[in-house]
Amino acid sequence: MATPVVQDNRPRKTQFTFDEAVDVWLRRWSGQYHHEIAAAYVINWGRVSDVLNEQTHVGSKEEAARRIGRTA
Repeated sequence: MATPVVQDNRPRKTQFTFDEAVDVWLRRWSGQYHHEIAAAYVINWGRVSDVLNEQTHVGSKEEAARRIGRTA
């Protein structure tokens, strides 16, 4: 007998906090792809792209660079 389909009603993230945006930069620099970062946060990969294109959370790139001693 097949397993019944159960609806997942957990809320999903729709945006990043500033600290999460900093983490997005750190993850990207460590080699993770957009879709892998998005999956870790259960968020649309377009929001990851927004951070990496500096459309949202401007300054998060510089803060990430500061945290690891790298020039942005």
